[in-house]
Amino acid sequence: MKCPHCGHSIGITLDASNGNQEFYDDCPACCHAIHLNMKVDELQQKVELFIDDNYE
Repeated sequence: MKCPHCGHSIGITLDASNGNQEFYDDCPACCHAIHLNMKVDELQQKVELFIDDNYE
């Protein structure tokens, strides 16, 4: 994924076994917090990751 603040590419590992999750991660380049929402659709076997780029 890319940091919404500085554009730095960040590798993350997702664990979908706990279902939908909301969490924060800090960008290693600019140190800004990144708000992430992971939605798990077990019926379609799909995981979607949403990055909130308006989070202050």
